Amino acid sequence: SVEFSRVHKIDIREGTRGSGQQSVTGVEASDDANSYWRIRGKSDSSCQRGTPVKCGQAIRLTHVNTGKNLHTHHFPSPLSNNQEVSAFGDDGEGDDLDFWIVQCSGSYWEREDAVRFKHVGTEVFLSITGEQYGHPIRGQREVHGMPAANHHNYWKAMEGVFIKPSLEPAKHDEL
Repeated sequence: SVEFSRVHKIDIREGTRGSGQQSVTGVEASDDANSYWRIRGKSDSSCQRGTPVKCGQAIRLTHVNTGKNLHTHHFPSPLSNNQEVSAFGDDGEGDDLDFWIVQCSGSYWEREDAVRFKHVGTEVFLSITGEQYGHPIRGQREVHGMPAANHHNYWKAMEGVFIKPSLEPAKHDEL
């Protein structure tokens, strides 16, 4: 069976291990505003609001509250020693290590589909296993990158704003 957590960004910097960037963890709670991420294209012009995301498309996941991007790089994660996943950049602008390929079964990422995110630069899969942090973020689970596709790296959009593309351009009357 596949277990889902919400990707959560917290204002705790990685400690003595890792990159020193902001931590990204997994939580079960659905009422936490720190668990909302905006899907963006490789450039803002490549992903218009409401346009379906194609399977195989490169995207950025930008944290709604902070504007930092979901990011990974060649640093070990603090608990599992997999690859660290962090929040990086300012106002949605980071670097080339912020891009993820959406892997799904059809032509487009459908709202109810479980998908994988494969990192463009390092080829790891966004994953969550059972490792939990202690103080000060007790019970939150480590989000990390794993080198192989497995049952730990399926993700599903659980709640949020889903914008349906319009079939025809919006029309309005001049005043």
